[in-house]
Amino acid sequence: MQHKARKRFGQNFLTDDHVIDRIVQSIGIQTEDKLVEIGPGQGALTREILPLANDLIVIELDRDLILGLELLKSSYPGLTIHNADAMRFDFNQLTDNSTPLRVIGNLPYNISTPLIFNLLAHANIIKDMHFMLQKEVVERMAATPGNGQSGRLTIMVQYRCKVEKLFIVPPESFDPQPKVESAIVRLTPYAELPFIAKDEKVLAKLVTQAFSQRRKTLRNCLKTLLDVEQIESLGIDPKRRPETLSVEEFVNLANLLES
Repeated sequence: MQHKARKRFGQNFLTDDHVIDRIVQSIGIQTEDKLVEIGPGQGALTREILPLANDLIVIELDRDLILGLELLKSSYPGLTIHNADAMRFDFNQLTDNSTPLRVIGNLPYNISTPLIFNLLAHANIIKDMHFMLQKEVVERMAATPGNGQSGRLTIMVQYRCKVEKLFIVPPESFDPQPKVESAIVRLTPYAELPFIAKDEKVLAKLVTQAFSQRRKTLRNCLKTLLDVEQIESLGIDPKRRPETLSVEEFVNLANLLES
């Protein structure tokens, strides 16, 4: 019986062979890689990855899709299946730190941002991540200061990772078709952070507060954390809006809070 996509899981199954091939080529899979696919669904991408990799772990929440994935194990014993919620999954259990994870996923639009924040918390055990996301989310991740799309997601992702927008995927590449365009993004965690926050929780708190009132100036949206003189001491104009600041400037503000 054909599986019907479920709205509550945000399912839009990738069906375009050309797009699947481009994704696989973009990843550049090596046989020794430890790959993790989040939300394999009906296995369209999984089937193309398995002949190239010795070790593929898939995490699928919808138990009705597990049987179809289990059928692949007879041909590919290196496939490991977890019927689990990636939002609550402990990725540390998948590696002993000797081999970093390479994470792949066609992420449901409704959970993509919180799931990425969960993965950023595991950045020390991840080599890279290749995701299919709503185009707008990818553009926010890759945003530069002052272009109007920069926000909390931009700063926190770019603090941890190099962001590369790879290519656009049209709605007709899916079944059912989403109402928006998608895009493939590569996130590569830094081996050494370009800018180091003394306390990442303080950085996260400051960034969250700044963008909760993004139309206000820094002097207004950060007034409960820093005064005008403190902001100016870093060479930052307190009249600027949060979206104009770079990752480095946010890190400097956060470290000032800790000094």
